[in-house]
Amino acid sequence: MHALPVEAYTSQEWFDLEMKTIFSTTWQFAGLVEDVANAGDYISVQAGLNNIFIVKGRDNRLRAFHNMCRHRGTQLLRAVGKNQKAITCPYHDWTYNLEGKLISVPKKEEEFPNLCNKELHDCGLNLHEASVDIFKGMLFVHPDKDAPNIMEFFGDVEPCLGPHIVEELVEYQEKEGEPFYTKEIKANWKIIVENYIDHYHLAHLHEGTLNMYDHAKAEFGWAGQHYWFNEPLVPEYMADVENASPQPLIKANKSEDMRVYVPWLFPNIGITEGESAWNTFHAIPLAPDRTLVVIRSKMENASEWEFTKQYTKSSMSKVWQHYGNKGKYEGDASDSMASGDFMEEDVYACEQQQKSLSSPMFSVGARAQRGEYAVMRFQEEVKKWMEKHGAFDKK
Repeated sequence: MHALPVEAYTSQEWFDLEMKTIFSTTWQFAGLVEDVANAGDYISVQAGLNNIFIVKGRDNRLRAFHNMCRHRGTQLLRAVGKNQKAITCPYHDWTYNLEGKLISVPKKEEEFPNLCNKELHDCGLNLHEASVDIFKGMLFVHPDKDAPNIMEFFGDVEPCLGPHIVEELVEYQEKEGEPFYTKEIKANWKIIVENYIDHYHLAHLHEGTLNMYDHAKAEFGWAGQHYWFNEPLVPEYMADVENASPQPLIKANKSEDMRVYVPWLFPNIGITEGESAWNTFHAIPLAPDRTLVVIRSKMENASEWEFTKQYTKSSMSKVWQHYGNKGKYEGDASDSMASGDFMEEDVYACEQQQKSLSSPMFSVGARAQRGEYAVMRFQEEVKKWMEKHGAFDKK
């Protein structure tokens, strides 16, 4: 019932292999296009064994480089920044331009008389290049300079995604300066993924929090190594969705066939494309038993007044007297299973599964033929990708 051994979820050795053979060999989510909107803007991301930054040049081109000075390997740039004029190492002030060329070495003639007698950028010490590309309004990086075309990686799944025009949406901020939802979960990243693509649990664990969607009519499958999923709104919610939706509806969704799309892009980025929000769900492996989840949300480009009006209409809708926000159990809202928050329910389930892996009694007793088939398929994709990149080659 399991394509991977327990060690795949608990072992540091296996985790290290994944960093080397999965996360260092795939396109990795880095952010949204608007994160580097202007010349000199940059973001950095950990892609397996590599820290990579994306920077927009004065020519408005996006470029990606390995985030290490060619002198001693010191990290050049921290997480995010704006209007960078040049890239200077904080350790010894070696400086590169936005095209990754070495342009300045302090005390060059005194300290490095033999470094180069011509232009510094001809000395072979420019930044190591990586690859950057855009898919559905998202920025991705690849550690290789000559990475496979991003559409070779995502092309099969693109027709299965929602109709949302991501570039026309705007990012939602619940609090000023805190645009992202972040949560460290005490579970292996693959458990997080398996929960995300497990159709079987939706009508059970989330019977009171996600019952505005018609799980019985879900459609799902695989396109290459990527999982696609969508399901319609239940008729009662659909009939009053213009009033019941908590936020203004996304205009690109056609009302006659409004669905929620929840694909998973291999290896570690999910997208939730709903009637009123578009979200990224980034599962970042930290350790064999720890994963950082970062969620970013975009919504229709409407005024604050439109959002206020829609929230008021939604709170008065009779739909919510029956659907949504009911915890699995009754009790204090601090209890994940009584919180009425489907994310808290999922976190609880994932962490409990991780704990059970250490028990000698652990086993998978049965697998739902339809609802859990994607879990096995994902495990097979992980194993296949690792084998392809030499994870299990004999030393």
